[in-house]
Amino acid sequence: MNRSEPVELTNLCLIYCGDKILMQNRKKSDWQGYTLPGGHVEPYESFTDAVIREMKEETGLTIKNPKLCGVKQFRGEYGRYVVFLYKTSDFEGIVRSSDEGSVEWVNRAELDKYKTVNHFRELLEVFDNENLTEFIYDEDWNVILK
Repeated sequence: MNRSEPVELTNLCLIYCGDKILMQNRKKSDWQGYTLPGGHVEPYESFTDAVIREMKEETGLTIKNPKLCGVKQFRGEYGRYVVFLYKTSDFEGIVRSSDEGSVEWVNRAELDKYKTVNHFRELLEVFDNENLTEFIYDEDWNVILK
């Protein structure tokens, strides 16, 4: 039995300051709406280095001490799609948007005013609940939190 499979490795990061979180309004047609910034892990790049690099590229901020707090996964077009979920309140720099989309600080109490990506609230639960570490889409695209 073959125990290997193609995997695409990515990350998302919840950057927060008090009750505000940094959100990105994505331009790409495959996953539109407000979400957390993130991107791909390059070959031979550490997961932590990848999230630090991606946050700099997409938000202008240099994050420090990102904490791995969970994993999102689903069956992608070419295999398993794995998203490492990080969070941090330790950052420096000036927020700026990128080609991926505009970024802005959003008060959590006002999230309902934004058109977020599908299942964003469920995703936030993994960041916020220390008893959860996984966000999974099953084969019918139902969300499972573990």
